[in-house]
Amino acid sequence: MRLEKKATVASSSVAALLVVLKLAIGILSGSIAILASAIDSLLDLTVSLFNYFALHNSEKSPDEKFHYGRSKLEPLAAVMEGTIISISALFILYEAISKMMHTTKMQHMNEGILVMIASFLITGALVLFLNYVAKKTNNMVIRADALHYKTDLFSNGAVLFALVAIHYTGIELIDPILGIAIAIYMIYSAIPIVKEGILMLLDVALDKEDIDKIKELIESEPQITNYHYLRTRISGSHVFISFHAVFNPEISLYDAHSIADIVEAKIKKLFDEDKKVHILIHMDPYDDANINDEEEEW
Repeated sequence: MRLEKKATVASSSVAALLVVLKLAIGILSGSIAILASAIDSLLDLTVSLFNYFALHNSEKSPDEKFHYGRSKLEPLAAVMEGTIISISALFILYEAISKMMHTTKMQHMNEGILVMIASFLITGALVLFLNYVAKKTNNMVIRADALHYKTDLFSNGAVLFALVAIHYTGIELIDPILGIAIAIYMIYSAIPIVKEGILMLLDVALDKEDIDKIKELIESEPQITNYHYLRTRISGSHVFISFHAVFNPEISLYDAHSIADIVEAKIKKLFDEDKKVHILIHMDPYDDANINDEEEEW
């Protein structure tokens, strides 16, 4: 099993455990903050299960129906995760405002505090593991999951702080105010996840720094007299690059192909090993950039 899959299994298991603990105490205590955290964990479970499905299917080889594979399942999962985070945040916001208007006294405070301590410790251990996997694999889904559970870690710590504060001060208003703060933070953290996923679904190009490195490498090959129509896009862990390379018309097809293979190998070395780089080089015997119907507009 790939390390990314192990990470999604771990996050799913943790989310399932926290749902049971938080939901039980949230209902018994009447705490909006704990109940909101339980709902967030339930959504975490849904997202983690979908992430496992996305990673499992995105690594399948191309077939007759999907010639380029299913790598876009990864950014799709990231968009769904960010959207679910936002929806859960709006629900928490609604519940918090409702409680501010109709204040009720919380019950089972000691049990609530113990559950949130356990949640904080368990989530902290999961975040450390997900961060390790994200750094090792640079997988978009795992990075999104790590960020998601990091927001959970902060919210769990905030809920724990609120419960202790309410226990000693008796100020019930702390609970809904904290719920509002958690909701706003969740929405704020979801925006970059959704943005990155949408850009990838729209075939966003590589960063300018990477494109400049590719250009420099192509220009360093003396047998390539010119090049044009350099195109790049990212799809999950896959990188697609294509361009037209202009050769001297007297060069043999065999030699031109050999040089193209060398350039392709050099370009692939520019990326981390976890990236699957696909390169298509069109070999031109002359520069047809000005007479071809396709035009560069940047």
